[in-house]
Amino acid sequence: MIAANETGQRMHRLMAELLPLHRSMTGAGVRQTLRRLASEIPLEIHEVPSGARVFDWIVPQEWVFRDAYVKDETGRRIVDAKKLNLHVLAHSQPVRGVMRFSELRRRLRTRPDMPDAVPYHTAFFRQDWGFSVSHRQLRQMEAAGNRLYEVVIDADHVDGSLTYGECFLRGTSTEEILISTHTCHPSLCNDNLSGIAVATELARRLAATPRRFSYRFLFLPATIGAIAWLWRNRDRLDRVRGGLIVANVGDPGGFTYKKSRRGDGELDRVAAHVLPHGAAPYEIRDFSPVGYDERQFCSPGIDLPMGCFMRTPDAEYPEYHTSADNLDFVTPAALAGTLKTLGAMCDVLEENRAYRNENSACEPQLGRRGLLQGGVSYHEDRQRYEALLWTLNFSDGAHTLLDIAARANMPFGLIREAGQKLHAAGLLTPLPDRGGANTENKHRGADRIHPHANGRSRMAAGDWQPQSSPIEVLA
Repeated sequence: MIAANETGQRMHRLMAELLPLHRSMTGAGVRQTLRRLASEIPLEIHEVPSGARVFDWIVPQEWVFRDAYVKDETGRRIVDAKKLNLHVLAHSQPVRGVMRFSELRRRLRTRPDMPDAVPYHTAFFRQDWGFSVSHRQLRQMEAAGNRLYEVVIDADHVDGSLTYGECFLRGTSTEEILISTHTCHPSLCNDNLSGIAVATELARRLAATPRRFSYRFLFLPATIGAIAWLWRNRDRLDRVRGGLIVANVGDPGGFTYKKSRRGDGELDRVAAHVLPHGAAPYEIRDFSPVGYDERQFCSPGIDLPMGCFMRTPDAEYPEYHTSADNLDFVTPAALAGTLKTLGAMCDVLEENRAYRNENSACEPQLGRRGLLQGGVSYHEDRQRYEALLWTLNFSDGAHTLLDIAARANMPFGLIREAGQKLHAAGLLTPLPDRGGANTENKHRGADRIHPHANGRSRMAAGDWQPQSSPIEVLA
């Protein structure tokens, strides 16, 4: 418990350190965030130039933000984005002038249902400008009458780049597990500094242990970042065994897992097993094309088996996208609980395998092989005894340990332990990995991703490293 508390506090401190940085879809705040993460994990930072075509999208110009405020007639800043970056509409066009409240009013956004909170709004992919204020402050400005205000948004849109980070942890297998989390929100904690902090800690821990699978952690802007990464790696997606989008994982709610579009991916089955055997409340939902970057990774022409792991889902808690999503709303205990659950899911992935029963005609005699010693008997340790029988019966080469644990409704650890003991006793033989769901046809819809896919040679298994492949730049 002490270790979990320390880990939760460490993640919470990282969030506090990153909280003031002015992240957006592009710009310096994202780069500062990624440079900080690179001091924790082996992170490569990639830039995709403005104007690059990525599938049906074009990477936007970079937003260079310097300052934004509203001053009253006394010269006092009554709205100051330097104090709270949520005050300015993200990606606002520049503006500088003096206007009456009647003109400024239509540029102010509030949350009437949360009168003391400042909402988060954006102007991504459109030309607009504005401010967010608390509804209480708006009422005070209305009560002051049609006064004059100095309004400044000191920002530019320039040809630059979109920035994302990639942490690749090579395993003994070239098959990869993707863990993706979005980095484009400013001072919001649950959405999504919590995802950034938990993914960083999970990568740090996996980097320190031997791994069967390779893991690729993606820290990228939502939507356009995922689309750009998929475009750059479109010829290599057959390496992806499965993955997770991680977001909203620091609030005190129970866990929510949204299945992949396929619904039967390996991580879908892992989540369906791990969550019921944990102590926290949970809900498992079917896929829907609404939410985070599962919309991109699970789009029909990509269709990777990637689910979305959350606590309370987006837009289902009142603090969502407001200044109330702060460091008090997320807790070290919730962060640590999320990390523990994701770690348990990775453990199942790493340890799941199939065996063949070498003594399949009737049960073998377990007692003379020492498998019933030390209290392992029907009467003294019924669950471990039954785990041996379940594992023997279904180790037919067609069922994995996870399949057996799900069928027996037992914790995976018990079935894994039974498999290890039976293997050591010479009763089971481990079989080669059958490969993940994505290896059945290499990649569903791969020919639709690139019109010349059939004529492109594939790289050798060990060659997939973070790429800086050419990007088509529009004139």
